[in-house]
Amino acid sequence: MDDQNKNLLLATALSMVVILVWFLLFPPPEPTEDPNAPVATETDAPAPDGVATAPRAADPLGGGTPAEAPAANADTTEAPRLPLDSARLEGSISLTGGRIDDLRLKDYHVELSVESPIVQMLDPVGSSNPYYALYGWAPGNGLALSDVPGANTSWTIESGETLTPDSPVTLRWESPAGLIFRRTISVDEDFMFSVTQAVENTGDQTVSLAPYGVLARHGEPDDLKNFFVLFEGALQMSDGILEQTKYKNIPDLDMLPAEGTQATVERVQETGWVGFTDHYWMATLIPDAGTPFKSVVKYDARRDIYQTEAVLPTVELAPGASREVSSKLFAGAKEWETIREYQKAGIDRFLDSIDWGWFFFITKYMFAVLHWLNLHIGNMGLAIIALTLLLKALLFPLAYKSYASMAKMKELQPEMEKLKERAGDDREKLQKEMMALYKKEKVNPAAGCLPILLQIPIFFSLYKVIFVTLELRHANFFGPFNDLSAPDPTSLYNLFGLLPWGAPDPQSILALVFIGILPLLLGISMWLQQKLNPAPADPTQQMIFAWMPWVFMFMLGGFASGLVVYWITNNVITFMQQYMIMRSHGYTPDIMGNIKSSVKKKKDKEQDSK
Repeated sequence: MDDQNKNLLLATALSMVVILVWFLLFPPPEPTEDPNAPVATETDAPAPDGVATAPRAADPLGGGTPAEAPAANADTTEAPRLPLDSARLEGSISLTGGRIDDLRLKDYHVELSVESPIVQMLDPVGSSNPYYALYGWAPGNGLALSDVPGANTSWTIESGETLTPDSPVTLRWESPAGLIFRRTISVDEDFMFSVTQAVENTGDQTVSLAPYGVLARHGEPDDLKNFFVLFEGALQMSDGILEQTKYKNIPDLDMLPAEGTQATVERVQETGWVGFTDHYWMATLIPDAGTPFKSVVKYDARRDIYQTEAVLPTVELAPGASREVSSKLFAGAKEWETIREYQKAGIDRFLDSIDWGWFFFITKYMFAVLHWLNLHIGNMGLAIIALTLLLKALLFPLAYKSYASMAKMKELQPEMEKLKERAGDDREKLQKEMMALYKKEKVNPAAGCLPILLQIPIFFSLYKVIFVTLELRHANFFGPFNDLSAPDPTSLYNLFGLLPWGAPDPQSILALVFIGILPLLLGISMWLQQKLNPAPADPTQQMIFAWMPWVFMFMLGGFASGLVVYWITNNVITFMQQYMIMRSHGYTPDIMGNIKSSVKKKKDKEQDSK
């Protein structure tokens, strides 16, 4: 076995092992519900409306504890509502609790067809997937729970009829303690709400209370992917430090005393945000920069409610005094460009809400380039091809040295054969003389591995970009390839897209039989790339090399079609580079001869077996 084939075999085998592990590794099974989950304790004080609460004494940073989310059977789908309408959002605000709990994204459909429903971002209690934002005040000194607005407070409309970017709305509620609460809500042209909470003390006593915002989600999302390459769960950005807690891990957080909930609490001094992220959508509480707050992620096992909180500092309110605080709520699609603009406007590290993964130092810039290419080309599939060309151009100096070294190795084959004859069975002598030959001719036998090994982080990074970024969702290429984030929709089963039904499910056995157009092209491109070099003499190597393109073809057939487009383009460019560089160094690959030779060896082997 010559060193060139050793290196190629080693690098390719390593690539296969890493990709197989990456593809087949799945997260552990979801945790089952703990039968010993904590129940309500005597310190819980149910309010008259049935909402359990657990108020505590206020602290200097982060005030008291907000009222808990409403019970799952507290139906608010029929509550009085205030309409919400913008160019990109539609829905309503419930006057029960003043909750932002009905929100749909006009630009995004559940499925590829425009006839499918648009994406429901937030849902009221009483629906199948309650998910909502709730604001209020936690009571401190001089106040009872009934003196502050909570989850089921009945608000009235003080101003505004429909929430639009041009017309904010204001809600009002007067408490028995003589406090007048107002909540003004506005929305921009994209997905950002601004919420101003104001309180006026018309009573005769000084009181203390703390404003808060809550995001509550009843149960895990129905469309939870639970895929190892994707993060879904709670996000906490606390003074530049990002914490991610998957839904399945939130119930394992530390127990809060006397509350029956698991939680993690961070004290944010300057900038931060907290919320939930899904595959493509996100809801996030964002206090104003420079405002300290208590960031909380918690799980109520009694009612299966996931909750994030941003609790602002306690305020003292003398008779006749008033106070107002402002914060923001992002609720919408994780569009890179939109989120980047919010980050530029002062939301610290907001782009990190997109899951860039282990290779974030590659994926962030890779996506930025891909996005720029797509904006100028107008087709994401062509943008992926253009990105591949740029990556190959960037790596060309290394590829040139590698393929030049491979060509030189071919020229040295006669010399190496003579060395083998002279050394006979003396392996140590053979190795020393071969190393001396390499040094004399300035050849690096390991150079052939480097371009293949460098493809591994690039492949993983592009896989991450295609899988997690919203811009690849339902991105069109041409013909039947209308969603580059999904596997190839063509196969023999639907005559490669000519018949009006989809390909078999990528996880089914049929998908292994009815392979699509793109995986076929991938296998062929890898096979042709192999034929730039003669088949190795060793029968085991021959078998491995013969099967390798087709193993990759079936293995990558279930990957996102955008990734397969990249791999095909990469193979074609590599083939052309290697062919031209090797020719420029005096070695002309005999592609047809290598194909005929491999076919002849196969026939000879079959005849010998007979």
